[in-house]
Amino acid sequence: MHKIAPCLWFNHNAQDAAEFYAATFPDSSVDAVNLAPGDNPSSKEGAVLTVEFTVLGMKFLGLNGGDTFKFDEAVSFQIYTDSQEETDRYWNAIVDGGGAESACGWCRDRFGLSWQITPRALMAAISSPDRAAAKRAMDAMMTMGKIDIAAIERAVAGELVA
Repeated sequence: MHKIAPCLWFNHNAQDAAEFYAATFPDSSVDAVNLAPGDNPSSKEGAVLTVEFTVLGMKFLGLNGGDTFKFDEAVSFQIYTDSQEETDRYWNAIVDGGGAESACGWCRDRFGLSWQITPRALMAAISSPDRAAAKRAMDAMMTMGKIDIAAIERAVAGELVA
């Protein structure tokens, strides 16, 4: 049994969100759907109250709390990727699944949750001990929505980024 799991407040669509995440990311699943044992402020008896799910091996609890609270960028999930193909796959699944693009590798899913689809190559570039190369990588990233690994590599090398 885990000692901690983030609880995410959904507007009565926690099960849909958990199913979307399980279909999008490997090592992900919907683990339990729990019904309200009685009427409560956000749902009626028998309605889905909480959903236990796993995303990339990490446990979460989705609470169908209603529309009182909304997600914002103060909390996001950073997904590290190893290739452009993996970056594209996650980004496209989130954005094309009813989400929205943002800047610098950020996007938002249709449930309002923010994601950072972050290639490991970007993290290595912006943390390089070569501070000039790191700055070029950061400057290139600042012009992007979805991260383009080849463009980051060109920036690190000092080549012009289109």
